[in-house]
Amino acid sequence: MCGRKGHRAKDHQPPAQGSLAAPEANAEAIHFLSNLRYLSWKLHIMEQHSQEFIKFHILPMEHKMSLVKQDDQLTMTRNVKEGEEMKTEVTFFPGSSTVGFISQAANLVLLRVMAWRQTVPNNARFLALDTEGKLCYSTYQALGFQTIEVDRQQVRVFIVEQTVHSVKGVPSSCQFYLLSDGHLAKRIQVGSPGYCMIPKMPVLREKEEIEPRPVFGKKPLVWEEDLELSSRFLDRKEELRVRHAGYLRQHPEARALVADFLLFLLLRQPRDVVAFAAEHFGPFASRRPPPPALRSSTRRSPFRSPSPGRPPA
Repeated sequence: MCGRKGHRAKDHQPPAQGSLAAPEANAEAIHFLSNLRYLSWKLHIMEQHSQEFIKFHILPMEHKMSLVKQDDQLTMTRNVKEGEEMKTEVTFFPGSSTVGFISQAANLVLLRVMAWRQTVPNNARFLALDTEGKLCYSTYQALGFQTIEVDRQQVRVFIVEQTVHSVKGVPSSCQFYLLSDGHLAKRIQVGSPGYCMIPKMPVLREKEEIEPRPVFGKKPLVWEEDLELSSRFLDRKEELRVRHAGYLRQHPEARALVADFLLFLLLRQPRDVVAFAAEHFGPFASRRPPPPALRSSTRRSPFRSPSPGRPPA
């Protein structure tokens, strides 16, 4: 159990969203995450810490939030400080309820993938946390391309808008201006007069060309001409001969069984030697169930194909 801080603290067990059902990521979001290359499709968060503050002389505000994965659950700790009053909330989310959850850190990775592909999943509904620390839906929308100035250079950016649909509050949207390799060049909070922008143009990473996998044609294997394979074959042949000879020495009854089979084979001279051998040695099989005490002499053998025009016995 996490420690309590400040004057007031409260622990929550999910779902702490009233009578509303807990949100879930839809199939489009899960499909998009499952097709990410070089990344685990779950994008599980292990640990994340964030801090926001507003410096007012009258009433300064500070928000801190930490996410830590513990066993099969996600622990969220929120510290809200308004003036001298501190509130701490600890919420536990089971692992099953965070499938498709995109944290702030994972959001940057996801935006970079979208910029690299220059596409946004249609109708995908992910999970995120609103300003109150409640699980809610998060959607992405492509706003096209635009040319902006970065470090006195004109660069073309791909714009993606993320909207966090709060359960009870007003949805909040952010627009991300992404360079061709996924670098974040500019960020705008919709409805806010301020924005964030990089002061220096980064070194763009070129797209890697994936070379096709080499195809090797099959070559005939002539093991008789290969010294190593031929030697292995002769060694294995000699090993089996010694093992068979040793088995016959330890089991003299095997010679009697083979001699008995050869005698019946010469006397009856069957057309199908394989079926005759299966019928002869079948009763000696250890895994075969015992035959019934009263068995019909006209019963068809399972080792022979039925004769044409003859009904099965």
